[in-house]
Amino acid sequence: MEHHFSFLFQFFLFIFLTYFTSINSVKIPRLSSIPTWDTSLHHPATLDAKTSTDKINTFYYKQVLDHFNYRPQSYRTFQQRYLINFKYWGGANSSAPILAFFGAEEAIDHSPEGIAFLTDNAASLNALLVYIEHRYYGKSIPFGSREEAFKNASTIGYFNSAQAIADYAAVLIHVKKTLHAPNSPVIVIGGSYGGMLASWFRLKYPHMAIGALASSAPILYFDDITPQDGYYSVVSRDFREASETCYQTILKSWSEIDRVASQPKGLPLLSQRFNTCRPLKKSSELKDYLETMYASAAQYNHPPRYPVTVICGGIDKGSFGNDILSKIYAGVVALRGNTTCKVNAPSNESETALGWRWQTCSEMVIPVGIGKNSMFQPQPYSFKSLADECKKLYGVSPRPHWVTTYYGGHNIKLILQKFGSNIIFSNGLRDPYSIGGVLENISDTLVAIHAVNGSHCLDILGANANHGDPKWLVEMRKKEINIMKGWITQYYVDLQALKETKKM
Repeated sequence: MEHHFSFLFQFFLFIFLTYFTSINSVKIPRLSSIPTWDTSLHHPATLDAKTSTDKINTFYYKQVLDHFNYRPQSYRTFQQRYLINFKYWGGANSSAPILAFFGAEEAIDHSPEGIAFLTDNAASLNALLVYIEHRYYGKSIPFGSREEAFKNASTIGYFNSAQAIADYAAVLIHVKKTLHAPNSPVIVIGGSYGGMLASWFRLKYPHMAIGALASSAPILYFDDITPQDGYYSVVSRDFREASETCYQTILKSWSEIDRVASQPKGLPLLSQRFNTCRPLKKSSELKDYLETMYASAAQYNHPPRYPVTVICGGIDKGSFGNDILSKIYAGVVALRGNTTCKVNAPSNESETALGWRWQTCSEMVIPVGIGKNSMFQPQPYSFKSLADECKKLYGVSPRPHWVTTYYGGHNIKLILQKFGSNIIFSNGLRDPYSIGGVLENISDTLVAIHAVNGSHCLDILGANANHGDPKWLVEMRKKEINIMKGWITQYYVDLQALKETKKM
């Protein structure tokens, strides 16, 4: 498991860096439950995930391009991929439940293994497992090819969350009809951005799903609901709690990097000190790399490795010297190893980086900035910088208020306590994105479950067969499943009552 997590962390770090490099003025950290994406050419992808012996069946649904208009273009179709695991299903005759995992900003190839929470609990629920790929990712590409789909704003304009959850509704209707399972209850599950989609789906399509598990879903990190410096404040807190000396070393390192870079031959010296793959052209390249490494370590601070502890262990030990930069490099080596170059590795841009860039340039406008009370150099959030970059890239401007207009978010307890039901909002408080999550119960059926030592989407990644999970994590998952079983039980009671009424 430790080896597995190490590779997953490298994948996440690469995509994180790819995105930041593409839009230097924007700091919207990636959202994903499992970071299984392309990596740099110096660190080729080697997935070591928990492999399932279950037979996964692949299907394609003829999906409509535009669910919300009636222009001729709207009726174009594309092939949307979805996967089904039939192994645990009790069948249509018993109206056995369906667990539907919503794919987010990556292909769904590794979802059955990576999101093992579903397979870990499918047998106890007699559940059918369905994994649906998000449009414009993986093999679910409109317009025939990725090149054509991303050609311009006219073709990529159909790429948004409202279309995505309408896709999911259409696929689920098709699956239930094909399997002759009209009375099988559906519970939708998602992590991070996918968790947002799951919660929004339950609110927008309550007739399609009896409940939703939204893991690490920062649905409140829009507009001015969450402090803009919240994300990096949590990152800083995580490192400070791991080691005060580590925190102070990182805090002092930024000015030291700038000081060295400003000297004659300073950039070549930094390139040598940090074993960069290519010579640094400016100090911000190194600082962006380090900033991203610390943020991703905090976001994915999973047991048993705990990368924040690993980095701080390297910094505090100071194996390469006692000066600040040597200690910082020791932290990099502790996490990444000492066998290859670290910074500026040649890379191929992934579909995830390409797709997420559009999403943050359109509706996923998460206002993340860095304030003065953190271990980072202050970088206030600038919507103008984001808008300028997006205008250059796509010729369109972001809509910063659309998410809260369409889905809500302001005064969420006041609004949803009389309107919504059957959603679990789960969070790990060491996850920087938890600052934008729902952390308190809204009602008896809109429940917040959080773990003080938890990290991003840890609850839905499944049990650790090699090392065992912390007791608090086992209890967290148990609580989630018990709530879901309660939904299913109540559904069957209501269904039977409906049948009895129709007999009268």
